[in-house]
This record gives sequence, structure tokens and C-alpha cells, in this order.
Amino acid sequence: MSIIIAVDGHSSCGKSTLAKGLAKQLHYLYGDSGAMYRAVTLYFLNNMVNYHDLDAVTQALEKIKIRFKRIEGQNTTFLNDENVEREIRTMRVSEHVSPVSTIPVVRRAMVKQQQIMGQKRGIVMDGRDIGTVVFPDAELKIYLTADPDVRTSRRHLELAAKGIDADWNDIKHNLLERDRIDSTRFDSPLRQAEDAVVIDNTLLSEEEQLELALRFALERGAKM
Repeated sequence: MSIIIAVDGHSSCGKSTLAKGLAKQLHYLYGDSGAMYRAVTLYFLNNMVNYHDLDAVTQALEKIKIRFKRIEGQNTTFLNDENVEREIRTMRVSEHVSPVSTIPVVRRAMVKQQQIMGQKRGIVMDGRDIGTVVFPDAELKIYLTADPDVRTSRRHLELAAKGIDADWNDIKHNLLERDRIDSTRFDSPLRQAEDAVVIDNTLLSEEEQLELALRFALERGAKM
């Protein structure tokens, strides 16, 4: 049996790491919703689209096509057939992605694409509103959280590994601000689904977190 697994939670809690791990173990599709909003943000920045202008945003969305492809075992984001995986992870994009992701027409466009991905089931998707809006009937909903300082350190190491130099305090401010914006936005706010299982991974290794999540998935009908 193939199920839908939704992974939600705060910024830099390891949602993508967990979702990728689950998808690999279960041979499921991995849908990186955060990358989709980052790709939209990158398009707006590169094409000088004023994201406060609803008409400009609506017109721009018609020109945006996002897809995922595995390259050397890594999930890679393509924006209009261009590999933008590195660009969408920069602080330049991080500083704008939350306000862009709060725009209703942007969210509707991305949710529509995400729901199409899930029609055949057998998918793991991570984001902010996957279990509450995109896949409210998902068999397994996971809500991740962790200590803010731990999250900041993880993000700092992630950026450094990609050769991106960023100030630790700037990263922490960005994470907390994104959480504030995402949790208080009117359209599809970040919140824990009532039937979600909570995993606080502050003191968990990636392996321990994956083992716990796999157990939940198997209990809900997934097959390895």
C-alpha cells in the first residue's frame, strides 16, 4: 500500500532531510514544497517582479514551471528547465521567500501543482501547510520542531558546506522571522495538524529521527 506522508514544521528543523530519507527508504516520490516557493521567489527577484503588485505576480506565475529531478542521488530543483538548486538556497532568496509564500495566488498555484504530484500517492512532501492544506487526508502527518540555536547551527553548517558564507546571527534572525511570518499569515499558516505526530529532534541524530518516522509510516500502512 502506498500512502501520503506530510512533513511540516519550523525553519531548518530538518524537514527536507527527513522527507528525503523517508522517500528513499520507501521508494516514494519526494516533493520539496519549500524549494518551489524559493524558485518562485528567485524568479521574482531575477525578473524584477514587484511581489506587492498582484497583477504582476499573477502574470509572472503563468511563466513559471517547476520540476524536480534526481542528479547523482540528489533532489534538484529546475525553474523553467534551469538548475537553480544552489541559487534558491542563498540568503538573498531566504530574505524574501516568506513574504512571497504568503501571497494567496502564489500559494494556490503551488498547492495545485503539489496536489497533482500526490494523485498517485506514494509521496513524501515537506513544507509548512502540507498536512493542513495540501494533503489534509494524508495517512501520516509529522510535525518537526527543534531548539532555535540548534536549528541556526544546522543551517549555518548547511550553507558553509555549499560554500556560502553567512553570519550566524543573521541566520537566526532570518529563521525566527520566517517562523513568525509563516505562523501568522492569513492564508495557510504554519500550524500543527490535530492528527500529526510531533518529533522534537533537538537531541536526535538524523538516523534516529528517520528510524522513528519510518516506524510511524509502517504503522500507518506503508510497505518497504
